[in-house]
Amino acid sequence: MKLNYKRLDLQLAHMWTIARGTGTNVFKAVTVELIGADGTVGLGEAAPTSRYKESVDTVQAFFKKVDARGLSFNDIEGSMTYLDTLSPHDMSAKCALNIALLDGAAKRAKKPICDFLELGFREAHHVTSFTIGIDTPDMIRKKVLEAERFPVLKVKVGVAEDKVNMQALREVAPTKTLRVDANEGWKTKEQALEMLEWLAKDGHIEFVEQPMPATTSAKDWVWLKQRSPLPIFGDESYHLAKDIAQAAEWFHGVNVKLVKTGGISAGFDALQAARKAGLKTMLGCMIESSILISAGAHLAELCDYLDVDGNLLITNDPYLGVTAEKGVLSFAGAPEKFGLRVSAR
Repeated sequence: MKLNYKRLDLQLAHMWTIARGTGTNVFKAVTVELIGADGTVGLGEAAPTSRYKESVDTVQAFFKKVDARGLSFNDIEGSMTYLDTLSPHDMSAKCALNIALLDGAAKRAKKPICDFLELGFREAHHVTSFTIGIDTPDMIRKKVLEAERFPVLKVKVGVAEDKVNMQALREVAPTKTLRVDANEGWKTKEQALEMLEWLAKDGHIEFVEQPMPATTSAKDWVWLKQRSPLPIFGDESYHLAKDIAQAAEWFHGVNVKLVKTGGISAGFDALQAARKAGLKTMLGCMIESSILISAGAHLAELCDYLDVDGNLLITNDPYLGVTAEKGVLSFAGAPEKFGLRVSAR
């Protein structure tokens, strides 16, 4: 096996701001290729975030430690066990390699990954939301108008201007279905409940993600869940299947992201665990190219909700894979039949 990797600067269409960070126009990722002895190429991508103390530098440092002889398209579980011996963390780097391993394995089996995992993929069935980042009221109006073709929006909140920004959004799209993501922005249970009660009056909001920091005490999460008029979903508070007992006490649903779990394999397990626990399931993303977005789309059959729009927020996606015309995910026009169903432009 041979391992190649390179940095990738993803250019955003608009300044990207969420509750815990300053705005940026560029998101840095790392793409990988695993090349088997028979010439099979597996593609993967890491989208590291400082929230988990990761960056393109930490991803590349992890890749430098990897002996590609420890990886095999024929033994994905064993390959991941080997990667865990190198670091207990570095989940986005492991994610990239896991996706590449599954891409190669499914290509060898002459199946798309969704069929390789025995999930399938129903065309014209899966709808992704489109995210509106924190901005000025005028820019929010502009972004919402640009996103008119998407039936569901996700709006970022968790700052002092939340109510003004929400009012601006509703001036343009008064009844469009919304999902709200606070990104740990409300710091106390009282503030979170006040905002949840205010948002519930909107009448068109499906749920609210991560209303408080992941460091919030268990008793405060339970308190909020018991009182919230809207379903609350865990994102930063839910990473792996082993976290499910806690998540079931605190939340009505969870947001699984491949860069948190370490790839498709652990993402599959995290979604299945949530379903078995009776929680609603959502698959989310970072700012990503079509490699990671397509990887997530192969797990769509395990999800009640999808937020896989990272490639829709950028202007220089170097890959082609799953599409999202009017928000509806489709592999019908994908350039490849097998594996991730992704290729370079």
